[in-house]
Amino acid sequence: MTGTTSPRLVLVESNTTGSGREFCARARALGVEPLLLTRDPRRYAYVEQDAIPHLVTDTADRESVAALCRGLGGSVAGVTSSSEYFVATAAAAARSLGLPAPDPEAVDRCRDKALQRRILAAAGVPGPLSREVRSTAEGAALARVAGGTVVVKPVLGSGSDGVRACSGPAETAEALRPLLDAEPGRALVEEYLDGPEFSVETFDERVVGVTAKRLGSPPRFLETGHEHPADLAPGAERALAETALAALRALGLGWGPAHVEIRLTTAGPRIVEVNPRLAGGMIPALVEAATGVDLVAATVARVLGAPVPLEPTRSEAAAIRFLFAGQAGTVALVSTDGAERSPGVVRAAVTVREGARVEVTHSFRDRIGHVIAVAPRPARAVAEAEHALGLLGVLVSRDDDAALPAD
Repeated sequence: MTGTTSPRLVLVESNTTGSGREFCARARALGVEPLLLTRDPRRYAYVEQDAIPHLVTDTADRESVAALCRGLGGSVAGVTSSSEYFVATAAAAARSLGLPAPDPEAVDRCRDKALQRRILAAAGVPGPLSREVRSTAEGAALARVAGGTVVVKPVLGSGSDGVRACSGPAETAEALRPLLDAEPGRALVEEYLDGPEFSVETFDERVVGVTAKRLGSPPRFLETGHEHPADLAPGAERALAETALAALRALGLGWGPAHVEIRLTTAGPRIVEVNPRLAGGMIPALVEAATGVDLVAATVARVLGAPVPLEPTRSEAAAIRFLFAGQAGTVALVSTDGAERSPGVVRAAVTVREGARVEVTHSFRDRIGHVIAVAPRPARAVAEAEHALGLLGVLVSRDDDAALPAD
């Protein structure tokens, strides 16, 4: 494999769902062969399905990844990752080869949410009151002083894993315990921000658009859907965009894609967190459906040093709604026909197969399907997506043999 002269895009690990497969497809569309570096290629079904070349290596060792990439010689045209956990590792490898990449130290600073909070606060970028804690007693004391709802979150992670709204010291200590028992033994206790949540999708130092985020019921912050573009007054959209760009500047980012989550409170925009990567939750597909801007293709092009296409080719509104596993069990029946034929729907998918086992984790991993609808206006796109979601069929059989539809 290492003797080939074909240009390669090296991908350090991948999403198990979402855009990982699309990175490979976009590379091939540009005449570049993807090469996945992974500890376990069996984690990614698309590797076998799409015949993706891969090498097994210890991707947790940053220097080993860089050395392997250097050993591939001049065939490496770019190095990146579609997984937040490996963006800095890929960036370090790319820079060791003199290839385009974000600053790996800036990515590391951003990924440590406690450090991110301190940097943003020092730069005057608005966010919640936040304290790093190392014990449940310390967190419970903060909750007692706050006297209302606080938010507990890990200092490392993605997909809202471990993020929980807590009322009072006992709930706060309970939520902190598993976070503090895991590496790195630190967590955050933060002020609860009231108001709707949005994300600003950026590329380099440019705002691509603002997405409205739909969250499930407390205490968890599970994303149930999105709309793009968000239906906002121009002044609110401008305030969100300016806050996102200020955060990127403070953190030393502004290369390639970023996904900045913000609450629009009565006091103005407040940063929830900055993610130095493409958005998850199928937001890139939503942006493409609404505007024609392919953020995955843009990211691959940026990494390869090619021209980056970011000009919109259409002006529509798009909405996505997710189907969640409502109970643990075995998938007994899958049907997408009704949703696919529903008005406005451009994508309807179930991501589990009949016979597969599903669990309920109260995280994004409970998503087992989605629909995307497009319409001239956001409200119409939302109505069509929500109607189609009800037509997306998945029956889950419990262990006692009772079959119930997914939520």
